[in-house]
Amino acid sequence: MLKEAKRLLLRTAKTAGLYSLVGRSRWRTSRLLILGYHGISLNDEHLWNPSLYFSQPALFSRMNDLAECNCNVLGLQDALDKLENGTLPERAVAITFDDGTYDFIARAYPVLKQFNYPVTVYQTTFYCSHQHPVFHGISSYILWKGRDYAIDGREFTGVPGKLNLGAKEDRDLIALRIWQYADAEKMSVLAKNHLVERLALQLGVDFQRSLDQRIIHLMNPRELAQLAQDGVDIQLHTHRHRTPRDRTLFLREIEDNRNFLRQVAPLSLNQFCYPSGDYDMRFLPWLESVGVESAVTCDPGFVEKTTNPLILPRLIDTSSLSSTEFRGWLCGLSQFLPRRSTARQF
Repeated sequence: MLKEAKRLLLRTAKTAGLYSLVGRSRWRTSRLLILGYHGISLNDEHLWNPSLYFSQPALFSRMNDLAECNCNVLGLQDALDKLENGTLPERAVAITFDDGTYDFIARAYPVLKQFNYPVTVYQTTFYCSHQHPVFHGISSYILWKGRDYAIDGREFTGVPGKLNLGAKEDRDLIALRIWQYADAEKMSVLAKNHLVERLALQLGVDFQRSLDQRIIHLMNPRELAQLAQDGVDIQLHTHRHRTPRDRTLFLREIEDNRNFLRQVAPLSLNQFCYPSGDYDMRFLPWLESVGVESAVTCDPGFVEKTTNPLILPRLIDTSSLSSTEFRGWLCGLSQFLPRRSTARQF
């Protein structure tokens, strides 16, 4: 109900010319909108998880919205510098991608190049050298692919019993139990991959096809080096995609992440993205101590000159956001509309 009301208000505002008026306003020109994306489907991932994945045509449509709305798409550091010195152009936008999965270079980057848009990729690195699919993602994906069937829980969760996969809520719970079982058994990356392979076999899912397509794989070092050489801004996202509350463990995530990326290319690694949008105010001085100058969250909103640079808001764009709503964010009107508070999920 709230969503439909917002769309009606935005359509009315657009007809009345408010999109253009607010977009050119001093208020909007003094603010930066950072867009956040995750994956672009290699196959059907956008049907499995539309909160994380777009199809390539849908991404093209979004980038075309930026062009038609006369947005000035800037590199993130350039945009932050301009915001600081008061030279930000009208409707300034920066584009970011989280995780650094293979689909970025295969599906997203060709679209961005077509529009000549700069981009920042926040790259997690553990699975870059372990070229297996990321365990949490691929296990959830396989459960969705085999949703018409059931599994015996003993082999995959350690607890016997038939597990039905028809409902999303059930699949989410089963996926969590699989992850917990793998952790309890202290499974290696290879053992986890074998577990998912057996899961796919039981569900009649073609696991080899997913491997061949590199679904939910991270980019490898050669691909990262290629992007860096091409001018893509690659930045920090932790090594193992986690944010421990222990200072030593947290800083180890940053150090391992940074050391891996420095072996790939001579990068200026001073920007950070909190994995899954999970941040804590205690992290801020820890990040400062290792030279991190900016860090993005998954909290929606605009960046102002007074915004703390280590908790920058971003609009996480999803398939459920209509073009009208998206354009409302580009011009700035959506900032003034009510939003339901949601738990961080990225």
